[in-house]
Amino acid sequence: QVQLVESGGGLVQAGGSLRLSCATSTNIISIHTMGWFRQAPGKQRELVAEIVNGVHTFYGDSVKGRFTISGDNAKNTVYLQMNSLKPEDTAVYYCHAQDVLRRFRDRVPELWGQGTLVTVSS
Repeated sequence: QVQLVESGGGLVQAGGSLRLSCATSTNIISIHTMGWFRQAPGKQRELVAEIVNGVHTFYGDSVKGRFTISGDNAKNTVYLQMNSLKPEDTAVYYCHAQDVLRRFRDRVPELWGQGTLVTVSS
Protein backbone atom coordinates (compact mmCIF):
# COMPACT_ATOMS: atom_id res chain seq x y z
CA GLN A 1 0.00 0.00 0.00
CA VAL A 2 1.37 3.38 -1.00
CA GLN A 3 1.72 5.49 2.12
CA LEU A 4 2.59 8.95 0.74
CA VAL A 5 1.26 10.30 -2.55
CA GLU A 6 2.57 13.52 -4.06
CA SER A 7 0.73 15.64 -6.59
CA GLY A 8 1.02 19.06 -8.19
CA GLY A 9 4.25 18.80 -10.12
CA GLY A 10 4.56 19.91 -13.70
CA LEU A 11 6.15 22.35 -16.10
CA VAL A 12 6.25 26.05 -15.29
CA GLN A 13 8.15 29.06 -16.59
CA ALA A 14 10.74 30.81 -14.47
CA GLY A 15 9.07 33.21 -12.08
CA GLY A 16 5.94 31.11 -11.91
CA SER A 17 4.38 29.17 -9.06
CA LEU A 18 3.37 25.61 -8.24
CA ARG A 19 1.77 23.99 -5.23
CA LEU A 20 2.69 20.46 -4.26
CA SER A 21 0.54 18.29 -2.05
CA CYS A 22 1.34 15.12 -0.16
CA ALA A 23 -1.53 12.96 0.99
CA THR A 24 -1.08 10.08 3.38
CA SER A 25 -2.60 6.66 3.68
CA THR A 26 -5.67 6.30 5.85
CA ASN A 27 -3.84 3.84 8.11
CA ILE A 28 -1.52 6.60 9.32
CA ILE A 29 -2.54 8.07 12.65
CA SER A 30 0.14 10.66 13.30
CA ILE A 31 3.41 11.98 11.92
CA HIS A 32 6.02 13.91 13.87
CA THR A 33 7.77 15.62 10.97
CA MET A 34 6.74 15.97 7.35
CA GLY A 35 8.78 17.54 4.65
CA TRP A 36 9.93 17.82 1.09
CA PHE A 37 13.23 16.81 -0.41
CA ARG A 38 14.33 17.18 -4.00
CA GLN A 39 16.84 15.56 -6.26
CA ALA A 40 18.08 17.10 -9.48
CA PRO A 41 19.84 15.00 -12.14
CA GLY A 42 23.38 14.19 -11.07
CA LYS A 43 22.93 15.74 -7.63
CA GLN A 44 22.29 14.44 -4.15
CA ARG A 45 18.89 14.57 -2.58
CA GLU A 46 18.52 17.72 -0.49
CA LEU A 47 16.10 19.05 2.08
CA VAL A 48 13.71 21.66 0.75
CA ALA A 49 11.47 22.26 3.75
CA GLU A 50 9.98 20.47 6.71
CA ILE A 51 7.36 21.06 9.34
CA VAL A 52 7.52 19.62 12.85
CA ASN A 53 4.36 18.80 14.78
CA GLY A 54 2.46 20.90 12.28
CA VAL A 55 3.98 24.07 13.69
CA HIS A 56 7.73 24.58 13.39
CA THR A 57 9.07 25.06 9.90
CA PHE A 58 12.57 24.80 8.44
CA TYR A 59 13.79 25.63 4.95
CA GLY A 60 16.80 24.94 2.83
CA ASP A 61 18.84 28.08 2.16
CA SER A 62 18.14 28.02 -1.57
CA VAL A 63 14.36 28.27 -1.12
CA LYS A 64 14.00 30.61 1.85
CA GLY A 65 11.66 33.47 1.08
CA ARG A 66 10.25 31.72 -1.99
CA PHE A 67 8.75 28.45 -0.75
CA THR A 68 6.26 27.92 2.06
CA ILE A 69 5.47 24.62 3.73
CA SER A 70 2.19 24.07 5.52
CA GLY A 71 0.32 21.15 6.97
CA ASP A 72 -3.09 19.90 7.90
CA ASN A 73 -2.62 17.83 11.05
CA ALA A 74 -6.11 16.42 10.97
CA LYS A 75 -5.51 14.97 7.52
CA ASN A 76 -1.78 14.32 7.90
CA THR A 77 -1.28 16.25 4.71
CA VAL A 78 1.52 18.60 3.80
CA TYR A 79 1.75 21.26 1.10
CA LEU A 80 4.58 23.13 -0.51
CA GLN A 81 3.80 26.47 -2.12
CA MET A 82 6.61 27.35 -4.52
CA ASN A 83 6.83 30.90 -5.82
CA SER A 84 9.39 32.72 -7.93
CA LEU A 85 10.55 29.43 -9.36
CA LYS A 86 13.96 29.25 -10.98
CA PRO A 87 15.38 26.77 -13.50
CA GLU A 88 17.65 25.46 -10.73
CA ASP A 89 14.54 24.36 -8.83
CA THR A 90 14.02 21.70 -11.48
CA ALA A 91 14.05 18.32 -9.74
CA VAL A 92 12.01 15.41 -8.57
CA TYR A 93 10.35 16.43 -5.31
CA TYR A 94 9.79 13.76 -2.68
CA CYS A 95 7.47 13.86 0.27
CA HIS A 96 9.02 12.57 3.49
CA ALA A 97 7.48 11.59 6.80
CA GLN A 98 9.45 10.97 9.97
CA ASP A 99 8.37 9.09 13.08
CA VAL A 100 5.12 7.71 11.74
CA LEU A 101 2.50 6.02 13.86
CA ARG A 102 0.15 3.70 12.00
CA ARG A 103 -2.77 1.58 13.10
CA PHE A 104 -2.24 -1.22 15.59
CA ARG A 105 0.63 0.69 17.24
CA ASP A 106 2.86 0.18 14.24
CA ARG A 107 5.55 2.86 14.36
CA VAL A 108 8.01 3.35 11.50
CA PRO A 109 10.97 5.73 11.46
CA GLU A 110 10.33 7.21 8.05
CA LEU A 111 8.40 6.96 4.79
CA TRP A 112 9.06 8.33 1.31
CA GLY A 113 6.74 9.19 -1.50
CA GLN A 114 7.43 8.18 -5.08
CA GLY A 115 8.21 11.72 -6.18
CA THR A 116 6.74 14.30 -8.49
CA LEU A 117 8.69 16.07 -11.21
CA VAL A 118 8.94 19.85 -11.25
CA THR A 119 10.44 21.40 -14.36
CA VAL A 120 11.14 25.13 -14.53
CA SER A 121 11.91 26.50 -17.98
CA SER A 122 13.99 29.61 -18.53
